[in-house]
Amino acid sequence: MDRSADGAGARRRRKRLRAAIGAGLGVAVLAAGAAAFGFGGAEPERPEAESRAFALVQVTEETLTDYVSFDGQVGYGPTTPLAVKAAGTVTWLPAAGSVVKRGQVLTRVDETPAVLFYGATPMYRPLTEQAKGADVKQIEANLQKLGYGGFTVDDTFSASTTAAVKRWQRDLGLTPTGTVEAERIIFGPGPIRVERHLARIGAASPADVLAYTGTTKLVTATLDAGDAGWAAPGTAVAVTRPGGATTAGRVEVVGQAEPSEGGAAAQGVSVTVSVADQKALTGAERGPVEVRYARQERKDVLTVPVGALLALAEGGYGLEVAEGEAARIVAVKTGLFADGKVEVTGPDLRPGMTVRMPK
Repeated sequence: MDRSADGAGARRRRKRLRAAIGAGLGVAVLAAGAAAFGFGGAEPERPEAESRAFALVQVTEETLTDYVSFDGQVGYGPTTPLAVKAAGTVTWLPAAGSVVKRGQVLTRVDETPAVLFYGATPMYRPLTEQAKGADVKQIEANLQKLGYGGFTVDDTFSASTTAAVKRWQRDLGLTPTGTVEAERIIFGPGPIRVERHLARIGAASPADVLAYTGTTKLVTATLDAGDAGWAAPGTAVAVTRPGGATTAGRVEVVGQAEPSEGGAAAQGVSVTVSVADQKALTGAERGPVEVRYARQERKDVLTVPVGALLALAEGGYGLEVAEGEAARIVAVKTGLFADGKVEVTGPDLRPGMTVRMPK
């Protein structure tokens, strides 16, 4: 093809911007240009004399989202030690990983059980008829939930409460005294999961005998303080497991990271994320996940790959719109950069337009 008719236009050099988004956003100018191009309705420019390798990409209308991503770990949250008050020898403990619910045995000392009840007030005294207090109400509420009724749940230990306690004691294999001994009940926040044993079978008690967690899987992560300004309870995030399955999560707790082993000072911010769909974490007792927070989102905008942008000699950016074997330059304004793409606007843009991008 004879391109001599192109004159000076065929000899002009372009100044093209190459950009890449990795950990952050970087833009590098590949070649400098000396002359300006026409915009909008300018005449199509014929191909340059030198051969240039390029790909054809389309202007796309889509939602563009800029994410903050960080690594998290699936687990069950912080552990809490569980103390037993009974004096004697530890003769039984539930297996690590098992879940203990209301009314079930947490441990045995000298083969006598200590049972889990739900409540916030610790068991600090024996309870018998005529006793009054919040701990009495907790005992009665738990007995009623376990099916031992016949009394009013209040803060008074009545004769009807005594009768219910005796029935409960018989079912546990205890002597039916009607008095609830302090070492027979351990109050917890709800069902607990045994994380690990703190005492061996045969160890002396009283002692911390095991460490427990909640029964709901959580995701925890430690972020640099400078990267955690967005994190607040209630913030929506997405949790992605290895393999690509993604589920919704929500920030529950934000606080100072715990000290590392050896007592070293904590660094960073601890973020705890809850996942409503626990089935989405099935099989992930412990393990890594990716957590993403949508820092900025632009709905239904025109986008192109970042590498398609041109840096124009007179300032600003443009796109090289393909028109058959020729092309023309269209000026654009840039918006959000995310995921290797950039939001572009301009009067000459429309979805489906084909633009050139260097290979």
